[in-house]
Amino acid sequence: MVSPAVALVAQAVRTPAGVAIATGALATLGVKAYLDRPSRTYGNGTVAKEYDEWTNDGILEYYWGEHIHLGYYSKEEMERGYTKKDFKEAKYDFVDEMMKFGGIDPVVDSNAKVLDVGCGFGGTSRYLAKKLGANADVTGITLSPMQVKRGTELAKEQGVPNAKFMVKDALEMDFPDNSFDIVWACESGEHMPDKKKYIDEMMRVLKPGGKFVMATWCQRDDSKIPFTKKDKKDLQFLYEEWTHPYFISIEAYKNLIDATKMMNVVTTSDWVDETIASWRHSVLVGIFDPRGWIFKPTKYVKCVRDGYCLERMHRAFKRGLMQYGMFAATKKSG
Repeated sequence: MVSPAVALVAQAVRTPAGVAIATGALATLGVKAYLDRPSRTYGNGTVAKEYDEWTNDGILEYYWGEHIHLGYYSKEEMERGYTKKDFKEAKYDFVDEMMKFGGIDPVVDSNAKVLDVGCGFGGTSRYLAKKLGANADVTGITLSPMQVKRGTELAKEQGVPNAKFMVKDALEMDFPDNSFDIVWACESGEHMPDKKKYIDEMMRVLKPGGKFVMATWCQRDDSKIPFTKKDKKDLQFLYEEWTHPYFISIEAYKNLIDATKMMNVVTTSDWVDETIASWRHSVLVGIFDPRGWIFKPTKYVKCVRDGYCLERMHRAFKRGLMQYGMFAATKKSG
């Protein structure tokens, strides 16, 4: 016996208009099925490879500017409408707010030796070097040789000699213990395959009395309310589309920091409200100003995939599956 739905479809496709509608529907479903299959699963060397490509094609820099991280939008700016804010300015505001959160002061920390863990092509490293002044020394590390190259070029162009960049694995840093006054990590934990080692290494190289501040995407704590089948499926997509091994919760990160027994009280916060506008704002700037990608036809598919993932990220943060973790602490003196 034929189901009513099948009979309805059969009836519809007997007309040219029906055929067109059915074809369009099937095409839409096909595109969605394609986009829902992650294309950049985490593996050996994948993080460096992807960031090398993003740096070389210039699209990310064109739209996001020097900072490859989310922006900060105040409550008042959200009420006025986030699209009224300059997308790149939001990223500078984020750095300023993260400095405040971490207790980093241009006067107090004017002679600081700073480590930027996962520095991208160095926007934040250069900004910190300028804000803290000529006596400060900022080192940015990344897995991407192309990011180091671009970061170094921009530092030279901007006259920022106190910011330098190097290729280095954050899980295998060869800096001596107690090397830095400030350890800064903005949206690098997402790519770390060993979160414990990531935290341990940063705590190790921080000087006693030094300041640690970190921002990272987190999944919600599932210890009380387990993830549903849909939650797990959505997280798996977010892991695998942008070469992330996995995420952990704000609570889990705090536990890892506490477990080092090196740090004083850890302050945490969820900045989802302050950052969530970034996802859709990123898509909109690409739509309203297509010059960054329109002349690069070989990148069309990648741009569509990135836009789709940005929307999936927005929805995951909006419904509470993801959280924007902020962490600040000082290292014990004894």
